[in-house]
Amino acid sequence: MVTFRKVTRIMPAQSYSLASWPRVSVVIPTLNEARNLPHVFEALPSGIYEIIIVDGHSVDETLAVVRKLRPDARIVMQTRTGKGNALACGCAEATGDIIAMIDADGSTHAGEIPSFVSALLAGADFAKGTRFAKGGGSEDITRLRGLGNRMLTSMVNLLYGTRYTDLCYGFNVFWNKHLSVLGFDATTNLPADKCGRLWGDGFEIETLINIRIAAAGLAVAEVPSFERSRMHGASNLSAYSDGLRVLRTILYERFTIPRRGQRFPARRLLTRVSGAPNHGQRTLPADLDRSRTPPLV
Repeated sequence: MVTFRKVTRIMPAQSYSLASWPRVSVVIPTLNEARNLPHVFEALPSGIYEIIIVDGHSVDETLAVVRKLRPDARIVMQTRTGKGNALACGCAEATGDIIAMIDADGSTHAGEIPSFVSALLAGADFAKGTRFAKGGGSEDITRLRGLGNRMLTSMVNLLYGTRYTDLCYGFNVFWNKHLSVLGFDATTNLPADKCGRLWGDGFEIETLINIRIAAAGLAVAEVPSFERSRMHGASNLSAYSDGLRVLRTILYERFTIPRRGQRFPARRLLTRVSGAPNHGQRTLPADLDRSRTPPLV
């Protein structure tokens, strides 16, 4: 029997006040982002519990900028290469009740974090950003990438019974207690003569996350988000090669892993948060009631 869990539709964060606020850990992967980080740090809401910078051995002044502007941030060096590995390393170090993943290039606006957290407090296990629902948008995605995203999203919806509108966006916020569902590997080291990546170490990580939370039956809420263009530097994203990795991820996770004895669980109802993203809320409530936040497991 398929079980549906309803997540109450909520308005953006500025339309109501919260009696308490959980501890939020913000994980930010970096690779030569010295010029972008000042803008990212400026947009962070006050009251964030911890900031975790996961660096891919930058050769510019990234780490110096972090130490100067946010001396309270924890710096973690990633164990392999790729965005997926960076997220795995950062999440492994997070001690907050909630983990928020944002990008260091300024494309995801940290000021939207309260809207994502509000979706969790309304009942969701996982809040994923979407650029293609009402209230979201992008000034960065090309026509080719947009077409590819729609096609791959439709495939996931068909194979997994989801109703996602965006598959390949990196703004995700979730309860730390569900981290194990993602199956991250932050500890495996590759031999010195190997320059490859483990499964999920690359840009396919967003797809892998969205598939695994669906397969685990988590209650998911989509939150409208606006994606900006990278402020400085060049992106390492390749529409063709990364698109093929995403396609392989979809097929492998759906058809290969279940044959290894893993059961595909009942599907959960996906709800969508209404309204446009809020960039104005810069402060998290100070009256934190820790007894009301879900425990870490």
